[in-house]
Amino acid sequence: MSFFKRIFSKKDSVEEKQDDPMKYLVVGLGNPGEKYENTRHNIGFKVLDEFAEERNAKFETVKLGDVATAKWKGRTVILLKPSTFMNLSGKAVNYYMQKEKIPLDKVMIITDDIALPFGKLRLKGKGSDGGHNGLKSVQEVLGSSDYARLRFGVGNEFHKGQQVDYVLGEWDKEELKTLPERIKTATEFIKGFTTIGLNLTMTNWNNK
Repeated sequence: MSFFKRIFSKKDSVEEKQDDPMKYLVVGLGNPGEKYENTRHNIGFKVLDEFAEERNAKFETVKLGDVATAKWKGRTVILLKPSTFMNLSGKAVNYYMQKEKIPLDKVMIITDDIALPFGKLRLKGKGSDGGHNGLKSVQEVLGSSDYARLRFGVGNEFHKGQQVDYVLGEWDKEELKTLPERIKTATEFIKGFTTIGLNLTMTNWNNK
């Protein structure tokens, strides 16, 4: 290989490894298929659907999930709805982090949370999985719990031993009245996280 070829090859290699500072990965946790479409456990999917619709982004069924690319104030936001089922969510998250060369500090996971009242939204920069199988899978595969997660409260109106039936159940009539507004508010967290950052977004939106 000539001297000039070596120089250009080295330059190209460096450029390929550089991360795009304006690219983000936002993952909504849920289960694939019509059976689960309107369940509490799939609220992450619903939030991504709303954001994608606002930005005229279309989902495509590809490897390990449905993916859409949305543009927002100069940012590229990769939206991922894993098709791995909840317990293997980490596999899809890791794959798209590697594929799109997105670092952990530019990843947001959106999940249901029974520890929060219905409709309550809480963004955190790290934390435990809280017994949530989707978060547990993400943390096991990534080897870290230091990633942003938006917790969407679904309440805990269930009897002992009925947690699974509750989160895999559909919203009741009262919840459906305010659910669209809460989902729309959740998209503001995505906008904030990808522009003003984690801390300011928590300050501005965690009590909304």
